[in-house]
Amino acid sequence: MARPRKPLLSRDRIVEAAGVLVDEEGLEAVSTRRLAAALGVSGPSLYNHFRTKDAILEAVADAVSAKVDLSMFDGWSDGVSDTASDTGSDSGSGSGSGSGKDWRGALYDWAHSYREALADHPNIVPVLARGPGRRPAGLRLADAVFGAMTAAGWPPAQATRIGALMRYFILGSAVASFAGGFVDDETAYDPADYPHLGQAHLLAERRREVDEGAFETGLTALLDGLALQYEALRAGAPGA
Repeated sequence: MARPRKPLLSRDRIVEAAGVLVDEEGLEAVSTRRLAAALGVSGPSLYNHFRTKDAILEAVADAVSAKVDLSMFDGWSDGVSDTASDTGSDSGSGSGSGSGKDWRGALYDWAHSYREALADHPNIVPVLARGPGRRPAGLRLADAVFGAMTAAGWPPAQATRIGALMRYFILGSAVASFAGGFVDDETAYDPADYPHLGQAHLLAERRREVDEGAFETGLTALLDGLALQYEALRAGAPGA
């Protein structure tokens, strides 16, 4: 019998099947038995590509990281940004001036792309929260952010903190929905007990609006605060 032109199993097929299970049923749903059944293969054959279930979940997490747009950091070179004092508007982006790079606008765009990727795959967030480890896409993400911040003139230690801060904020926003935490039953919030929650039952149906608005408000505040720190850094730097 001739061998099939395409292999029955591959890393990509395993990751794709595992990703579907995670999205639909959560991390606990992933097992070699479930994956083998979904792929139409024997369980042991999975170990030719991944040594453990955790390794499969790491690969799924990295596939999500790979969906984050990093193009806003392309072409960054060593040097100080000329847009440090631009705190931007609600859009977050600054037009910049001179030859400097708009680090604030880049972080804004990247944060939104990162959040969109996580919003599509929220069940994998606990794995991503462990850090990039050895995951290639996760490491490229961390490298791009750190490289852009140091190229913009942030000291390396502060660039590391900025990367961590942004990650905490973005991942935290994807862990759960604030608005989704309220029920749509107005009798659940008796004014006698909760005098300020008279409209809380409306939050559930406005989940997307509330959660996206909260993310935008927090991101703008965060970047505005960093811009003020950057202005102080530039003012105190020799030759600035």
